[in-house]
Amino acid sequence: MRRLLPDPAADPDDGQLLDWYAPGGGTAPFVRFNFVSSTDGAASIGGLSGALGTAADKRVFMLLRRLADAIVVGAGTVRAEGYEGELLDADSRAWRLAHGMPERPLLVVVSGRLDLDAHSELFTRNPGKILVLASGSADRGRAAALGAVAEVVSAQAPGPVIDPRWIIETLHARGLRVLHSEGGPTLLADFQRADALDSLCVTYSPVLAGGEGPRIARGRQGDEPRHLGLHLLLEQDGTLLAEYRRR
Repeated sequence: MRRLLPDPAADPDDGQLLDWYAPGGGTAPFVRFNFVSSTDGAASIGGLSGALGTAADKRVFMLLRRLADAIVVGAGTVRAEGYEGELLDADSRAWRLAHGMPERPLLVVVSGRLDLDAHSELFTRNPGKILVLASGSADRGRAAALGAVAEVVSAQAPGPVIDPRWIIETLHARGLRVLHSEGGPTLLADFQRADALDSLCVTYSPVLAGGEGPRIARGRQGDEPRHLGLHLLLEQDGTLLAEYRRR
């Protein structure tokens, strides 16, 4: 793997990569999204982002989870990709414990309607804690059912929309600073619209996906563009791994 920006370097170890991807200092929330894209802009093949993954992408994917205080995902991504079972490898869990962190990040599922199955493997097989964030109009019966297998917190604001700023404030109030999201495209668009994004990591897989696959963000007409600065660029076997940060 080569570091193309800001300075060329060859074959970084995990420690060097963690240093490069580390958030800045301070105590303010740091919100990062991580996506993979084909070279022609598709966010998935056959509905799965993992179909675009490469060895370099999978390595950085796990290292970014290692740095996180919370892994934040939308309910649609949970249903499509599956988040059951162990989300970190043994090396990552050991690294976190050695650095005074909880063994696992908190898994945070954002679900406006609470359209989740309390008996699914997400809840029965996950060894870590799960927090479900719901909209102010979420069904109370569903909230009660999910409350038996996870902590459920509903927004105070009425309506089906979940404000990204409320998500950040709710998690930061719990001492969770580094918020790492893996999607999906609707959640990224919501954070972009709210100007609540500090870092966007995108892996460009050397694949032409074709078809009509979704983009990494599912925005709306009239969304305001957000300009980011290129912070880091890596390359391995044709895979480009870029990180863009708030200017």
